[in-house]
Amino acid sequence: MGKIIFYEDRNFQGRSYECMSDCPDMSSFLSRCHSCRVERGCFMVYDRTNFMGNQHFMRRGEYADYMSMMGMSDCIRSCRMIPMHRGQFRMKIYERENFQGQMQELMEDCENVMERFGMSSFMSCNVMDGHWLIYEQPNFRGRMMYMRPGEYRNFSSMGMSGIRFMSLRRIMDTSTYTGFLSDLFSHVTSRNSSHCSLSGPI
Repeated sequence: MGKIIFYEDRNFQGRSYECMSDCPDMSSFLSRCHSCRVERGCFMVYDRTNFMGNQHFMRRGEYADYMSMMGMSDCIRSCRMIPMHRGQFRMKIYERENFQGQMQELMEDCENVMERFGMSSFMSCNVMDGHWLIYEQPNFRGRMMYMRPGEYRNFSSMGMSGIRFMSLRRIMDTSTYTGFLSDLFSHVTSRNSSHCSLSGPI
């Protein structure tokens, strides 16, 4: 089971909120959040309630000032715990919404759907097995979205209106993800040159 601790202020200061499951609205527990610590597992965090808006992937580690580290413009408002999947991975992607247009089936990461399949982007998908991250730019860059098993006829209903996605990768066991954050932080640096309890004073 995953575990993430959110803090009101930077550098793990102020009141804290400990979470080991999905949380659709953190405002009931913290009025703001400027740092967090992932003690176990992986989480997706969102800058809007109910798992909407811009999304960011967090694995085990400390985020003393995540807004600066990850290029976020707003505080975390909700989070979702990502279960670890150890079986096969399988996803179908479609060129247009509602499963229309060219279709391709994947069982592994894809850095660039244009180079691999001749698709400029994909706008709907069906996740059959595993948990995935999809990205608006090639090479796992730009805004991302967490996809768990299910059908996704369009992405606008998830707060991603107008965005086309161009690369995707599997969310593997955390022990195999050591290179993920270094990739993410290098991108942010170059661009800039989810049982709960409360602690702390009320």
